[in-house]
Amino acid sequence: MRFFFLAVLTQLALSAALKVEAEAPGFGLADPFPSAEYEVEAIAQGLDTPWDITWLPNGDTLITERDGALRLMRDGELLAGPIDGLPNVYASSQAGLFEVAAHPRFEDNGWIYFSYAHGTKNKNTLRLARAKYVPTATGARLENLSVLFEAQAYRNSAAHYGGRFVFLPDETLLLTSGEGFAYRHEAQKLDSHFGKTLRLTDTGEPAPDNPFVDTAGALPEIWSYGHRNHQGIVITSDGTVYSNEHGARGGDEINVIASGVNFGWPLVTWGVDYSGAQISPYNETAGTVQPILYWTPSIAPGALMYYDGDVFPEWRGLLFSSGLATREIRVINPAAPDAEQFSLLTELDVRIRDVAMGPNGYIYALTEGPGGGEVLRLSPKAK
Repeated sequence: MRFFFLAVLTQLALSAALKVEAEAPGFGLADPFPSAEYEVEAIAQGLDTPWDITWLPNGDTLITERDGALRLMRDGELLAGPIDGLPNVYASSQAGLFEVAAHPRFEDNGWIYFSYAHGTKNKNTLRLARAKYVPTATGARLENLSVLFEAQAYRNSAAHYGGRFVFLPDETLLLTSGEGFAYRHEAQKLDSHFGKTLRLTDTGEPAPDNPFVDTAGALPEIWSYGHRNHQGIVITSDGTVYSNEHGARGGDEINVIASGVNFGWPLVTWGVDYSGAQISPYNETAGTVQPILYWTPSIAPGALMYYDGDVFPEWRGLLFSSGLATREIRVINPAAPDAEQFSLLTELDVRIRDVAMGPNGYIYALTEGPGGGEVLRLSPKAK
């Protein structure tokens, strides 16, 4: 069964300064979300369309800016200027620098990984690369840059790259690859990386036990297919992989990603095209898997976070999705029968691109805006 949910929005009091004290309610559900008192602070400002935030074991914080800069926060301060050593990034519209993350054994090997758009206006695609991260007294630099993977998803547009990735316990990684907006029919084809989740080794090769490695004509990197533009992917403590996905005009989804699964796009959808035209007459069909949740109208989901920290024990086990169109963080209980949800930060009225849990268990969000992007931190309200 496919579930349909309308937005449940909560307005929280906003003080004159950018510091919010609030409590997330349970909305009268049969098993309501526990309340958690928190406050919100802007801990860094002046970022140029930030896209992703991550933390390194040495305490450094890295932030990608979509136009191609990798920024460093150290000891709570955003350092001036980008880190040197990145490759050339194709930046236009939705194209640019996407996610950055440390290798699971970063303390031994020093590798950081990043995804980005590469090429030209007339031919560009998604790439995954890695480089050695070298801290310096005044910042950091990247060395030994290596391009690990280039998607066979070449386009003459600048849209729908996916670009999120997550490491699995076996040190392979899942990389999301969008369907390029104008190439939706490719999402059902196994000889294309458009509209796929890809599973790679940490050196960029196809994982040897991928589901289609022995399928004639199929690309061996493919793990799942039939996606539109999935820009969030997480693995939980029990090994479940969740991903959120942009629909068109409605039909945004949260899916449980598994090997060999077809998620249907564009054969099935609960949305319509931006013009209002029908994309497909089907909401479901044989051979495709239903999402655990979909949104119509759209929230335009960005990043996805699974919370398993100690700072907010009331929220442990919940999913947090940024909502670009609805300017919020949407919180979902995936274990509940109807995947109940509530909203955070709607009172700020800003586009939220990323939501992530820091190593301290606090929750961080990146707000968009050319030259005006911020890093927000949600922490427990002082008693």
